[in-house]
Amino acid sequence: MTRRRPLVAVLAALLIALAGCTGAVTSVANDGDYDRTTVTVVDEDGTELGAVDARVADTYSKRYTGLSDTESLGENEGMLFVHDEEGEYAYVMRDMAFPIDIVFVAANGTVTRVHHADLPPEGTSGSDLTRYRGVGKYVLEVPYGWTNRTGVGAGDAVEIAGDY
Repeated sequence: MTRRRPLVAVLAALLIALAGCTGAVTSVANDGDYDRTTVTVVDEDGTELGAVDARVADTYSKRYTGLSDTESLGENEGMLFVHDEEGEYAYVMRDMAFPIDIVFVAANGTVTRVHHADLPPEGTSGSDLTRYRGVGKYVLEVPYGWTNRTGVGAGDAVEIAGDY
């Protein structure tokens, strides 16, 4: 019986290690796990200012990861963060490889705030990251300078394809 104890202990340790690995793998959302939608911004006259093909981050895990696992965005690519309800939210540049514009959008589709978010200095701790705050139900992250190039600003209207 004493010969079985080490075997049982090794098997138990192996199962615990594998369970931990499985949890780590499933908690990271990869690009294939995201729905996609087209997000179009128009001015008060209904003239299209710009449109992006956006990955949809509509769960806590996807919103937390955000663009952290992304090396770059194409000129008209982005990520649309969908919250359960409108509120005040803060976004940070955690583990980001490139700067972005952050666009807060109210539940009715009105742009409420635009931030131009630079990369934090190397070695910035999580607690020292700049909090980009705004009010909305949606947050659209796009390539840095996209809002300047397209003229998108507070008061413009966002149209989201699909039921978000």
